[in-house]
Amino acid sequence: MSVRTSAIRPFPAGAAFRAKLILTALEVLLIYSGILLYIWRWQSSHPHAWMFLWAAVLASHATHRDTLKSLGLTWVELRASAEIVLPLSLAIYVPLLAYGFARHMLVFTPPAKNALFPFINYGVWCAVQQYLTQSYFHRRLMSLVPSSHLSSVLVALMFGSAHLPNTILVIATALGGFMMAEVFARHPNIWPLALAQAVGGFLIAALAPASLIHNMRVGPGYYFFRVR
Repeated sequence: MSVRTSAIRPFPAGAAFRAKLILTALEVLLIYSGILLYIWRWQSSHPHAWMFLWAAVLASHATHRDTLKSLGLTWVELRASAEIVLPLSLAIYVPLLAYGFARHMLVFTPPAKNALFPFINYGVWCAVQQYLTQSYFHRRLMSLVPSSHLSSVLVALMFGSAHLPNTILVIATALGGFMMAEVFARHPNIWPLALAQAVGGFLIAALAPASLIHNMRVGPGYYFFRVR
């Protein structure tokens, strides 16, 4: 059975609820600011700072009494999500594949022994991104604003901004982030979203000019990339 959320959700009134909203908003701002600081500064000066950010997110789950089901980490809603995400992905990726093969930017090659490992490794990273973007940030934003469409826009802007200054990734992740957020708001499950992001990421890496994509780098690393 699938669970659909209303686009407009009535919020209860009261000082206690308003205080909870303020604290949740501060929490989201602090953790998102910490992630941006890690991307731009801490990953070079304090490379282990990500563990404190991760601990803060886990503490938030405990405080808000989140469950694996509510976070979209179980098999619940998997099929309902996949029935939307997979056809949508095919509609976007098939033309890109056709373009890539037509321009000889993509070619058929025999599968190498180690070809699967990079995809699995990147797929795991995409699952982590979707967990943070949807399971954490989007769920918190949906508790702060009454419209699920507005929360989808906000989470898409946050997801895209985290990929600055890589223009191609900013545009792709903002647009893709909005579509994925809309799906997650109605069918909370991150696994089809992570798969779609992984395939899309490989296509972008293969089709985008190296001089623009900079090997998919974001933050300061974008400026240090040199095309050889």
